[in-house]
Amino acid sequence: MSGGASLRMRRLGIDTYQEPVAYMRSDCNVCKSEGFEARSRIELWRAGTCVVATLNVVHFDLLAGDEIGLSEAAWRALGGDDGDAVLVNHPAPLLSFSSVRAKIYGRPLTGDAAGAIISDVSAGRYSDIELAAFITACSGGRLDTAETIALTRAMAGAGQRLHWDSDIVVDKHCVGGLPGNRTTLLVVPIVAACGLIMPKTSSRAITSPAGTADAMETLAPVALGLPDMRRVVEQEGGCIVWGGAVALSPADDLLIRVERPLGLDSDGMLVASVLSKKIAAGSTHVVIDIPVGRTVKVRSADSARALGERLIQVGAALGITVQVVASDGTQPVGRGIGPALEAFDVLAVLQNQADAPDDLRQRALLLAASVLEMGGRAGPGQGMALARETLASGLAWRKFQSICEAQGGMRSPPRSAHTHVLEAQHRGQVVAIDNRLLAQVAKLAGAPTAKAAGLVFHAPLGTTLEVGQPLLTLHAESPGALAYARAFAERQEHLVTIQS
Repeated sequence: MSGGASLRMRRLGIDTYQEPVAYMRSDCNVCKSEGFEARSRIELWRAGTCVVATLNVVHFDLLAGDEIGLSEAAWRALGGDDGDAVLVNHPAPLLSFSSVRAKIYGRPLTGDAAGAIISDVSAGRYSDIELAAFITACSGGRLDTAETIALTRAMAGAGQRLHWDSDIVVDKHCVGGLPGNRTTLLVVPIVAACGLIMPKTSSRAITSPAGTADAMETLAPVALGLPDMRRVVEQEGGCIVWGGAVALSPADDLLIRVERPLGLDSDGMLVASVLSKKIAAGSTHVVIDIPVGRTVKVRSADSARALGERLIQVGAALGITVQVVASDGTQPVGRGIGPALEAFDVLAVLQNQADAPDDLRQRALLLAASVLEMGGRAGPGQGMALARETLASGLAWRKFQSICEAQGGMRSPPRSAHTHVLEAQHRGQVVAIDNRLLAQVAKLAGAPTAKAAGLVFHAPLGTTLEVGQPLLTLHAESPGALAYARAFAERQEHLVTIQS
């Protein structure tokens, strides 16, 4: 750091998600003398900590002339208190972006280029606009296998990397898009109870009504740092923690933040995202669930096959064994959609309750069986019997409780204060379900922010319904959210298709 003009920092309480944003008055001396404009990139320094932020210019008296306002993301990154001095500089030129331009014009992404780009992304030097350009350049089949390997290697090497005292460290992942598919909370205790090491890091929801971390958080703390994560795994053999708290493959979180709103579909980016985190977590063997259906992320068997082959090839090139399971994505899994409601399904399966959702149980057993066989705890074809016995005997339930206690203490999921049952309007058989619309209904009810919100689904494919029978029960934490979700659901013709 050299030079720089000084301003007093001020917390504005503005949520810009993970993007650091700064605010200056248009007549601020620093703004004028340095030639800063709206959307300029500026470098902020406080007590040896540097953050690159996007500037927004204020044209009224929100700030004093010697103040710089900070979004929540910028405030967290810099630390300190209101009034502390912040030095403001122009950032160094973003040299790696020339490789992004080259990729846009059709040149291949080399290993050196991928490394430089990901290093700058991880350091926060890319603006959202520049991240969007990089994501676009890599989308639509523009990354071949060699480029995907280069990008995955760069992303895995950009953050911290865990090492475990075992030759075999297992994991599982689902590519997503299927409501209620909360198998991780079952697979981890089954596998850990059988003696394998499974350090599971999971995501929170971004566009879905619940992520694995959201559901687990209704049962135990998930925001563990690396030392606590390591302690839990060494003590219990497994964990289920929020990946955002352990900073493995940090570039991935920044890319996902921009990639999801763009809605761009890229096998190469997906493979790099999934495998970079598994490699950084120290995994050696991974089972990946790919749900296939017309209203999930992967819509055809051909697409699932191509994605699976890419995952296996890239994993092999980077020293990780990958097995792919293509699964049914035509309807939700279990009954609950929303953090607490999905957690109740998990508890029912773990406790071997008679009315536990069998589809969730069977999916989890299938994945656990694959992991047990890959990890050498069961011979070929013997994993299912071991997984079933571990669940039926109560060993998995006891292991899950121990993991929860090690992560900070087990708790009961919350229950919603307001519910409403949506009923079938005519007689017939359920022949189609729109997973995306169901997820949208659950989100409008308040999930995942309101942990008890969402819906319970009562009409899986093949169900014969009479007029007035329940299709789903909405759960909300306020009357307004309940009414909003109900109105939306009642307008959706194809939420659940019933054929007379």
